[in-house]
Formats: sequence, structure tokens, C-alpha cells
Amino acid sequence: MLEVRDLHAYYGKSHILQGVDLTVSQGEIVSLLGRNGVGRSTTCKAIMGLVTPHGSIRFKGQPISGLRPEQIAHAGVGYVPEDRQVFPTLTVQQNLELGMKKAGRFGRWTFDDVYKLFPNLDQRRHNPAGVLSGGEQQMLTMCRTLMGDPDLVIIDEPTEGLAPKLVEQVGTLLDEIARRGVAILLVEQKLTIALRISSRLYVMGHGRIVFEGDTAALNADASVRKEWLEV
Repeated sequence: MLEVRDLHAYYGKSHILQGVDLTVSQGEIVSLLGRNGVGRSTTCKAIMGLVTPHGSIRFKGQPISGLRPEQIAHAGVGYVPEDRQVFPTLTVQQNLELGMKKAGRFGRWTFDDVYKLFPNLDQRRHNPAGVLSGGEQQMLTMCRTLMGDPDLVIIDEPTEGLAPKLVEQVGTLLDEIARRGVAILLVEQKLTIALRISSRLYVMGHGRIVFEGDTAALNADASVRKEWLEV
């Protein structure tokens, strides 16, 4: 479904991504792991057209490299950024409505679906998003993306700073997303979550992919974990 080949990206003269290759198949959960600053978030932004990509990015067989972010979103790629970009003066319900591609037309997800998964949002559906806690804003950002009915969702650090109970709810949501046939590219700092839910994992280091494999392969490779993941 998603195929990235020889992807490079720059911030000014800084060469951040240095030939990234990765793939995500339909309905697959793929995690992108690595320490902070190695290029994981830049990879997400390059795929979404928020950073100028150099290389090949294909989605469902069609090239999307060079398209505008809104064109990539309409092609079926959802994006949950790490900085929880809610519309603070709009209500929870209004934020969810803005995620829909066409008003009143639902895909895999309805308002009832997301409120059932996250009762906190249901209780606050008429409250401005700006008064929500950080964890609730993270839930809202994820659910707003799902209202656009993407075939692939790119999720950047969804559990960062969340309480353990909310981390568990996010894990449940990721399982449900995959169950409905939506592919996930997950950037995640918590190795335990990534190992539990992922079909395959990539590890990044210094702007490159330094490991690709399944959970068993990563568990068996102590040198990769020590050099590229452990603090």
C-alpha cells in the first residue's frame, strides 16, 4: 500500500533523511522506532508532503511525492502529528466534523464509534477542545483523523506524556484501526507497545533504516537494541 524508496529530506543544509526505504501493506501495523532526533518524525512529514521529499513515495501504486498535504490526505493517507493540533475554540464534536471529507458521509468510523472507544470525549463533546487535557486532545486528534476514513494512518508518538490508563486506551484504538482493515505506520517511543501490536518493525539511526524485521527478530538482536534503542 505504501512504498518508500531512497527517501531523502533536508532542513536547510542539514541532510536529515539519507535514503530511507520502508513499506506498509494493507491492514498492517508497522512501527518506526529509534531515539529522538534520528529522523522518524521527518519521515512522516516527508510522506505527507509537509517536508519536501526527495525520492520515491507511492501509495496504492500511485506516486504521491510532490503532492500537497491535502491532496495526499484526500488520496487516503491520514496523519496524526505529535503536537496535538486541535482547534481549541471549537467543540470536540466540531473538531470531529472537520475531519470528515464530506459532511454527513461516514466511512468506517462514525461519531458513535469514537465516543464508544473514548468515553471521555463523549462526556466533553460540547466542550471547547482547548479545555481538554493533553491526553484527551491526543485522543481527539487521532479520532478526527479517523473521521476522514483513511486507508493508511501515520501516527507520530501517540502515547507521549500520557497516563498509563490512556496509553492502554490508545493501544485498544490501534488494534481496532487495524481490525477494520486500515494500515498503520506508527512512530512510538515505548518499545513494549510497538512489540505487542506490530506486524513488522523498522529501527532508524542517523537518518537511515538500520533494522527491519518482526518482533521475534528484534527481540533476538541484542546488538540493535543496545546500539539504537536503549538509553
